[in-house]
Amino acid sequence: MKSIMRLLSSIPHCIRSTILQQQFNRVGRVEHGSVALPGIIRSGSIGGPDTFNVGTMPSAQQQITTGQMHRGHMPPLSLAQQALMGTINSSMQAVQQAQADLGHVDNLPPLGHDLASRVWVQNKVDESKHEIHSQVDAITAGTASVVNLTAGEPTETDYTAVGCAITTISSNLTEMSKGVKLLAALMDDEVGSGHKLMGAARMLAGAVSDLLRSVEPAAAEPRQTVLTAAGSIGQASGDLLRHMGEGETDEKFQDTLMNLAKAVANAAAMLVLKAKNVAQVAEDTILQNRVIAAATQCALSTSQLVACTKGAAAYPENEDQQQRLREAAEGLRVATNAAAQNAIKKKLVNRLEIAAKQAAAAATQTIAAAQNAAASNKNTVSHQQLVHSCKVQSCTLSHVKSYNTYLADSIPQLVQGMRSSQAQPEELGAQLVLIMASQSFLQPGSKMVTSAKSAVPTVADQAAAMQLGQCAKNLATCLAELRTATQKAHEACGPLEIDSALKTVQTLKSELQDAKMSVIDGQLKPLPGETLERCAQDLGSTSKAVGSSMAQLLTCAAQGNEHYTGVAARETAQALRTLAQAARGVAASTKEPQAAAAMLDSAQCVMEGSAMLIHEAHQALVHPGDAESQQRLAQVAKAVSHSLNNCVNCLPGQKDVDMALRSIGEASKKLLVDILPPCSKTFQEAQTDLNHTAAELNHSAGEVVHSSRGTSSQLAAASGKFSQDFDEFLDAGIEMAGHTQSKEDQIQVIGNLKNISMASSKLLLAAKSLSVDPGAANAKNLLAVAARAVTESINQLITLCTQQAAGQKECDNALRELEAVRGLLDNPNEPVNELSYFRLFFVHVSLPQVLGESMAGISQHCKTGDVVAFGESVGVASKALCGLTEAAGQASYLVGVSDPNSQSGHEGLVDPIQFARAHQAIQMACQNLVDPASSPSQVLSAATIVAKHTSALCNACRLASSKTSNPVARRQFVQSAKEVANTTANLVKTIKALDGDFSEENRNRCRIATTPLLEAVENLSTFANNPEFASIPAQISNEGSAAQEPIVRSARSMLDSSTYLLETARSLVLNPKDPPTWSILAGHSRTVSDSIKSLITSIRDKAPGQRECDYSIDNINKCIRDIEQASLAAVGQTLPCRDDISMEALQEQLTSSVQEIGHLIDPVSTAARGEAAQLGHKVTQLASYFDPLIVASVGLASKLQDHQQQMTILDQTKTLSESALQMLYAAKEGGGNPKASHTHDAISEAAQLMKEAVDDIMVTLNEAASEVGMVGGMVESILDEGTPPEPEGSFVDYQTTMVKFSKAIAITAQEMMTKSVTCPEELGGLASQVTVDYGQLAHQGRLAAATAEPEEVKNHIRTRVQELGHGCIYLVQKAGALQLSPTDSFSKRELIECARAVTEKVSLVLSALQAGNKGTQACITAASAVSGIIADLDTTIMFASAGTLNPENEESFADHRESILKTAKALVEDTKLLVAGAASSQEKLAHAAQSSAKTITQLTEVVKLGATSMGSEDPETQVVLINAVRDVAKALAELIGATKCAAGKPADDPSMYQLKSAAKVMVTNVTSLLKTVKAVEDEATRGTRALEATIECIKQELTVFQSKDVPDKSTTPEEFIRMTKGITIATAKAVAAGNSAQQEDVIATANLSRKAISDMLTTCKQAAHHPEVGEELRSRALQYGSECTNGYINLLEQVLQVLQKPTLEQKQQLAIHSKHVAACVTELVQTAEAMKGSECVDPEDPTVIAETELLGAAASIEAAAKKLEQLKPRAKPKVGSNSANAVDDGQWSQGLISAARMVAAATSNLCEAANASVQGHASEEKLISSAKQVAASTAQLLVACKVKADQDSEAMRRLQAAGNAVKRASDNLVKAAQKAAFDKTEDDSVVVKTKFVGGIAQIIAAQEEMLRKERELEEARKKLAQIRQQQYKFLPSELREDEG
Repeated sequence: MKSIMRLLSSIPHCIRSTILQQQFNRVGRVEHGSVALPGIIRSGSIGGPDTFNVGTMPSAQQQITTGQMHRGHMPPLSLAQQALMGTINSSMQAVQQAQADLGHVDNLPPLGHDLASRVWVQNKVDESKHEIHSQVDAITAGTASVVNLTAGEPTETDYTAVGCAITTISSNLTEMSKGVKLLAALMDDEVGSGHKLMGAARMLAGAVSDLLRSVEPAAAEPRQTVLTAAGSIGQASGDLLRHMGEGETDEKFQDTLMNLAKAVANAAAMLVLKAKNVAQVAEDTILQNRVIAAATQCALSTSQLVACTKGAAAYPENEDQQQRLREAAEGLRVATNAAAQNAIKKKLVNRLEIAAKQAAAAATQTIAAAQNAAASNKNTVSHQQLVHSCKVQSCTLSHVKSYNTYLADSIPQLVQGMRSSQAQPEELGAQLVLIMASQSFLQPGSKMVTSAKSAVPTVADQAAAMQLGQCAKNLATCLAELRTATQKAHEACGPLEIDSALKTVQTLKSELQDAKMSVIDGQLKPLPGETLERCAQDLGSTSKAVGSSMAQLLTCAAQGNEHYTGVAARETAQALRTLAQAARGVAASTKEPQAAAAMLDSAQCVMEGSAMLIHEAHQALVHPGDAESQQRLAQVAKAVSHSLNNCVNCLPGQKDVDMALRSIGEASKKLLVDILPPCSKTFQEAQTDLNHTAAELNHSAGEVVHSSRGTSSQLAAASGKFSQDFDEFLDAGIEMAGHTQSKEDQIQVIGNLKNISMASSKLLLAAKSLSVDPGAANAKNLLAVAARAVTESINQLITLCTQQAAGQKECDNALRELEAVRGLLDNPNEPVNELSYFRLFFVHVSLPQVLGESMAGISQHCKTGDVVAFGESVGVASKALCGLTEAAGQASYLVGVSDPNSQSGHEGLVDPIQFARAHQAIQMACQNLVDPASSPSQVLSAATIVAKHTSALCNACRLASSKTSNPVARRQFVQSAKEVANTTANLVKTIKALDGDFSEENRNRCRIATTPLLEAVENLSTFANNPEFASIPAQISNEGSAAQEPIVRSARSMLDSSTYLLETARSLVLNPKDPPTWSILAGHSRTVSDSIKSLITSIRDKAPGQRECDYSIDNINKCIRDIEQASLAAVGQTLPCRDDISMEALQEQLTSSVQEIGHLIDPVSTAARGEAAQLGHKVTQLASYFDPLIVASVGLASKLQDHQQQMTILDQTKTLSESALQMLYAAKEGGGNPKASHTHDAISEAAQLMKEAVDDIMVTLNEAASEVGMVGGMVESILDEGTPPEPEGSFVDYQTTMVKFSKAIAITAQEMMTKSVTCPEELGGLASQVTVDYGQLAHQGRLAAATAEPEEVKNHIRTRVQELGHGCIYLVQKAGALQLSPTDSFSKRELIECARAVTEKVSLVLSALQAGNKGTQACITAASAVSGIIADLDTTIMFASAGTLNPENEESFADHRESILKTAKALVEDTKLLVAGAASSQEKLAHAAQSSAKTITQLTEVVKLGATSMGSEDPETQVVLINAVRDVAKALAELIGATKCAAGKPADDPSMYQLKSAAKVMVTNVTSLLKTVKAVEDEATRGTRALEATIECIKQELTVFQSKDVPDKSTTPEEFIRMTKGITIATAKAVAAGNSAQQEDVIATANLSRKAISDMLTTCKQAAHHPEVGEELRSRALQYGSECTNGYINLLEQVLQVLQKPTLEQKQQLAIHSKHVAACVTELVQTAEAMKGSECVDPEDPTVIAETELLGAAASIEAAAKKLEQLKPRAKPKVGSNSANAVDDGQWSQGLISAARMVAAATSNLCEAANASVQGHASEEKLISSAKQVAASTAQLLVACKVKADQDSEAMRRLQAAGNAVKRASDNLVKAAQKAAFDKTEDDSVVVKTKFVGGIAQIIAAQEEMLRKERELEEARKKLAQIRQQQYKFLPSELREDEG
């Protein structure tokens, strides 16, 4: 490199280029002064003055002076450069902060030496190394991007991309510094490795700082400075990795790379030397400057290459190598050879390790990009979602966090799995850990991608947005690869999961044992981040997950399903790992060694029991059906459940709660005695004592509720106090029971005390549950409900026992109730009930009326002294106040949640509360069933309760199984529901027997039957308690809390004033004559009334979403004004161009904004119709995307050169904005009120308009992107999986659709192969088509996989579709690359290879579908074949109608009759097999479908031969015969479709009836064919036979017409009207045939009628189902279409009667029927006219007719050309080693395609000439020439086909026959045109002038014209010869040789 620079510096300065640039100095006043500037002084040579000689070069100048350039000549910075300067400045601050942070290592707390601590340290080291490694990779990649992007001219630099690369460097450096500090603290520092690591990191930060300074646009640093800084980063990166122990690279690779770089450098030096020589001899200064500039650029580029090579040598795993590695891994195929199984498994695991590494690195980069983009994200909702997706959440969501909902938690597990697998390549357990970690990573990774994509448009910083978008795309690609690799590795490693799980549990047991030894030694320390509260909550939530997975394990093992048992064992082991970690954390954080040891002992017991359970599950699989094994399994499961409870009970505070529960239980035993102890107090004392202890107990219950949300010590104290107060209250209650007068009253008091005891136990259990798992679903509300139950039960007892003064106890009860509900207003962050906001508003309107009446009653009854009525009014008022308080709490929750800054909760898969309540109710009902004291009515009541709750559980399981995407959970829900249903059915049988005879034997049977039901319900409840299925509670923001405040304040004021009012009324009822008290009561009453009014007003004003709708409407109105201003500027050509961002970046911004808007249409619509709490979130989110939409749209339009494209983009953007505005107005009016049904239509209409606007703009953007080769959006669409849909159809439905889209992809791939050679600019549209088709295929594939029954088939379909997706991605990418460089032969070859790979993968998808249902797949294939046969028959009918179906040899119809009859009978047998196959196996169905397709093909061929043998003299009879076999083929197609739908269905399924109907039609049509064949040679009856067949055909067409199936496409009213004319002609023909009674006329009528009615019915249904046709017109069209057809059938039947009895009376009936048909046709035409509306043209206009015909002809020609272009040999070509043959085949294919194009072009010209000739615009000569060209082109096509085709093949014979037909048609046309020209010539007469002068002039003019025509003829011949010579060069060799 130095030699290169030395050579450059030796060029004399006198011949160096001088740059003159305009100086932009500011204008000011003239000032006097010196204008001299300091000169630049260069030191002379050491030996004295230089001598300059002419013709020789002086010596090299070794010194360069810099820094004295005039700054006034620097141009001003552009906007893009200014933005880059801002990015660099912020990045410099981040780098400086990172340098400062690297001054010291992290301070870690002291760690223990137990096994878990050592594992934690090792895991953290591995995680840190991986993160640092990936961040260093990103820094070096960003550096390379900076070097490459800044290499060109400043005006051509993409500064946004440079800023993105710089942002990547700085953000990764910031994150890297954190990891380096942690790693340095963890590394052994005895040799100073930690300090060396910190020093290397500081060096890297310094190198980054140098790079940032060197690329500042204002600095104008030399290029070499940038390259030097980049080289320093590469060197520092390598040093950092080496100090980290990750710098090992392949020495051979380094040497090879460096040698190649040196060779390039030497070659560049030689080039510069040659440039020096050229510059010496060149006389032209301009030429000299160009040579020197080129040499300088070469030197700089070489220097850049060497610098990048150094970096690559230090770290060879660049992106290109990763891509090649990915492609190589993708190319692996799973073989079935057992000997190679281990090697294949190793490769698959290796591929998974690579995919996991790349995915973890991509996730790390995405998190860094998300954190970097946070500062400039204007949308708080998308920012919250993004942060929510990537960060670890607080402990309130620990139950969700432990299941890898968040990406940051999943990366360490993935890294640990990868490192473990790499360290132990032969260990199956390590591989399974990696597989589990990969599977767990996929879901949060996908959520992260979605969140990142939605946040990109709202990030204001363009560099940060670009970085985030690129990282999201890279993560999506890595996730797709990880998903595929995980599935394949899981298939290879799956069967041994149980052994691996068992080993994992045993390892966990050893870790716990080691931790216990550390406890004994006093050395157990908590790990960093572990606290007692957090670990306790993790333990409580994980215990539920362990129980759920074990319930699943039991079910799967009992069923003998090895696959699902392995999955359940794996999940159990994973949950136990989390449990062990939490147990160790609790023990380490506990200060008491005894409690720590007890926790570890209980956890060890869980591990021992779990290991035994997994072992027994394995034994149950080995011995399926063994009752003893099943019994042991159940016993072990119960023991594990007991151990889990003991483990949870060891948590701090739990023992105290248990002690309180035991104390309550012991105290409650006092209620079981038969005789109560004697009373020791008077009645008044007992009553006072009971009231006092009741108040204390009620207060203690509130304290328990409050302390359950606090610390464990607070809960322990509150529980102890509660149990003590309960004991005192119970004693007081028993004392009070002793004072009762009767035995019945005593029993009632004791019963109430028992209820209080039960309610108190439930309260403590709810408090215990909440303290263990605060994030459990609805736990706080359950606790509040339990506390209210205690209060209510106390009130019931007080009401029963006390004998206070009148009205006192009612007031006391009311006060206690109000105190109990007050807690609902303390922290309304959870739903109180399930009422919607508008339902709550109704409650707040109705309840105040009740409250007002009761308050008036209180006052009135106090005055009158009616104590009973007073008590009733107090009770009503209390209930109303409690209801209002509940409603206020729910309303405030909804208001808080609806705030856009709050995070709304997500509904869970199941409601654990519902399952728990059902379990409890079923338990109690079963106890009543088996209770000997139960009466028959109680037994029936209990049975009803059991049936009700078990039915609800089964329905909940069904819904959950349909919602979940987890196949294991889906199966478990279904199986659990079956068990509950079966055991319930058995119990119901025993209950019926018990109801008939209440004997002890029947009761015993009933008792036995309840046991399995209770076990099934308990297992289901345990499984449903999995936190993975629970809902996620909402998190209300500060703004949401502020919005809640008016409602909460009003509700509290209402409660306070109501409490004062009741207390006042309580005293007033005793002394109603006290006037001051009455005034106080009136004041409190006014306060209550005012607070209720305030409450209602607050609820009305705070209606969710209204404020957000107003804000969003204003925002979009502003956006519309902005887009209108931009449109006006564009019209005036004054729209300023944005120079600060590239066009590609703007297009991506616009695309992402439109996509996000499209994703929000349905959520906004749903929220507006019935989800008020979500409305504010959704409309705010929607409106936030319109600002970036407008900015990107205007920016993109400013960069477009085409004015029309500008206006299209701006207009479509405006349309989208206006439709969104309409949507928001409709949403605001709907407000989320489900009862506002009058607004729902407007909301749906606005949503549809928005979708259409989004589709329009996306089509425009995709077309623009595909034209320039931008395929990023297409690749993103292929990677996008979308929301998993819920299947609504059967597997067969999805299978059929998948086959269609798979074949479409294969056809498009073949077409791309052709276009890559002939027309590369069309590849963009084809790539877009592939993307659309694959999107549909993937959607249907997910549905098919969800409905496929065998698990293997599901995985197979899923894997094959994903592999096809990868293939489509590569194909689309290669298409984009080829568009950018159309002449690149390497890109063409790659695209062809990718297209072939896609075709191959399509076949794999089809084979996977066939494996799912071979029979239905065979039906699909057969239906496709029959469809092709019908199309072929239609073409044959056209030839026959034209009279060109001539026999090739002398043969008669009799020669083919027997073959037709024989084949038809064989088809009947195949039909029987096909119908029977629907109810039999898939193999038989497949055989029947294949056989029927083969037979119909044979039948079609023999019938065509028979029709041909009849000769073209009688074309109508030929058409009759071909129509007959066409009817058979059509019926067979319907039968195959019906068979496919009915396959596997029960006999009473509706599809079976359709199958029988289709079979009848099939038999009818075959019979009709046989009759036609027999009558075809009988001239006396063949007309009659043809008419009968036509009548039957029309009836079948009418049946199809009257079905409810919607046609695939619609047509115009004009086309409908045109088709009705055929009915009129056919009617006249039918009447004439009836009158003539001639067989020929009847045959012609039959053929014409068939086509006319069929065309009319088809177009009628298509026109009726046009989107713009209303329901009334649709019904009219369908009605008159049916009436017209029925009338025409009657007409034909009348013709048939005339033929049989040709009487005058019969013939007169023809006119009556024809008039009826004519009337129906008139109605049809009028209906069609009504469809047209006002903006339609007259179909009778000749111009319109001609235009329609021309458009139809053009479409037909285009379709034919496309089909011909896709032609390929029928036989699959064999791949051989001879490349010459391959080239030859390619040339032949190109020749065939070329010839086919010539035919298409000639046909197009012929159509144009014929149309012009009809209109009189062209001569007959042009028509003759066009016809001859068609014939000649057809001949060339035949020659091209003959070159390599088999001359005796059926295809060649058919092709020859078709060619002959074309030739004959062309000849006939030529003859007709020549005759017309000849006749015209004869008609033209020449008028000879009689005068002499005039005659001479006439002769001269004729001679002149003759000479001119001869000259023109000669010129035309020369031109024709030149054209043929030029075309000859491009013809294939086969055609040239033939012509020669």
